[in-house]
Amino acid sequence: MIPKGTIYIDRGSIVAVNEAQTSCPAEFEDVPVVKTGGTIYPGLIELHNHLAYNALCLWDVPKQYSNRDQWSGIPAYRKLISGPMQIIGKSPELVPALIRYVECKSLLGGVTTSHGIQLFSNAGIRRFYRGIVRNVEQTDEKDLPEVDTRIADVEAKNASRFFERLKKATCFLLHLSEGVDETANKHFQSLRIADEKWAINQQLAGIHCAGLKEKDFDILGKEKGAMIWSPMSNLLLYGETAKIKAAKEAGVRIGIGSDWSPSGSKNLLGELKVARLVSQAMGSVFSDRDILAMATRNAASILQWEAVLGSLEAGKRADLIVISKESGDPYESILQAKETAIHLVMINGVARYGIPGLMRRLGAVGEMLRIGGLKRMVFLRQETADPSVGNLTLKTATSMLREALLRLPELARELEQPKTKHRMLLAKLASALPVSQEWTLALDELEDSGMDLRPRLPLPGERELTGASRGLERTAVPLSEIVVPLKLDPLTVADDSAFLDRIENQINLPDYVKTGLKALYGCTCLRNSLSL
Repeated sequence: MIPKGTIYIDRGSIVAVNEAQTSCPAEFEDVPVVKTGGTIYPGLIELHNHLAYNALCLWDVPKQYSNRDQWSGIPAYRKLISGPMQIIGKSPELVPALIRYVECKSLLGGVTTSHGIQLFSNAGIRRFYRGIVRNVEQTDEKDLPEVDTRIADVEAKNASRFFERLKKATCFLLHLSEGVDETANKHFQSLRIADEKWAINQQLAGIHCAGLKEKDFDILGKEKGAMIWSPMSNLLLYGETAKIKAAKEAGVRIGIGSDWSPSGSKNLLGELKVARLVSQAMGSVFSDRDILAMATRNAASILQWEAVLGSLEAGKRADLIVISKESGDPYESILQAKETAIHLVMINGVARYGIPGLMRRLGAVGEMLRIGGLKRMVFLRQETADPSVGNLTLKTATSMLREALLRLPELARELEQPKTKHRMLLAKLASALPVSQEWTLALDELEDSGMDLRPRLPLPGERELTGASRGLERTAVPLSEIVVPLKLDPLTVADDSAFLDRIENQINLPDYVKTGLKALYGCTCLRNSLSL
């Protein structure tokens, strides 16, 4: 910590980080200093988030489950989560609005790096959305090696092929042991190739690991594997989370992610709060600095990006956030900070979100909005703007999604009438006009694409595959007869008047999390205060 310091940035990179009284680098002698009025931290790196689902509100989990398969196929899940996502995600006119909204939702929570959003075109092309927030799955930069989050089915089901693929990767973020029972634990045990040989190395980062026992963490640590912790999601669904004390004692590297808004925190800033509450309840397993490291230094190390991101040092990228200055420990301050405390989010040296005056002094003039009643600005302009989103404003995207979610049954009926679109396509072909390319979401967790989010290896000597099923939609009941109008999940807790009530009504969430979040967020959940 530097109590009073200055960061010097040139073309997206940090040139120096000095005490304020230290003379500046020669090339900055005539450059004015921009005072932030807060504490500067590295940008937050999120290693587990299904971004596309973050327009959906927190689910009132109906009962306590012990593994993923027990809830991912129930009617309520299809009605409120998978069904709505299939409708929005398969409507080309709505996908740009969804992408814009969920990316901004991450940005407003201090996130500078997250998972990608994969798109699929009517021409059979797959690609990732190129946006403002860094995407671990597609960087197009040598210094930021790309991460794998999906594995081919043939490799996911064969231990030898899986391990060979794993050894070739820079980092593999794969769902592992999703649940707290023996079924979930078998998913980890299936990684054993022989008595003393495991399909685990430093490239493997298991998402959740909630079903691992103490001895399993010893193995994960010995083999240099990592864990991506999502405590809020675990607690909401299972009433328990990963054995973090065992993970720490085994030397397991730990990153963090909020999972998704239907059964997780609204953003990573919120997930850090839950991590702190859980740590304290388990005997203060981690210091506040340890918890922040999960979203900064540790995350960069897991990605093998530590030479470029994760801390504020000369030679690294200028990904940073500014939180309003509070007295006391700065690590405690950020873990207790509300979204309204964020003064600035900068990615690659470009101010992307923050207080309007500060944004303008940094050369960014963008779209105005209010968060918790306070004026903020978001700067979304890109020289390489993704054509699927273009110049769509956050205000327009919000309006489109809000209306679409209220019209879900109607939209479902339209999608269930493919002949209309087919006739339009035939008309275009007949008139020799070019057929425009349409992009929809690639929902690998709901569709059989030949890729999977998790290994499905059998236990040694057995044929039955382990791991949560993909939850493919096989029911004959049309979505138009199942889905109901829904509300758009607000961008922040500060603008979600129902957030604390929903938290209070969660039957699996421990009381210490409910009371802790209520104390941290207090009366900041304003009613109808968001103005875009």
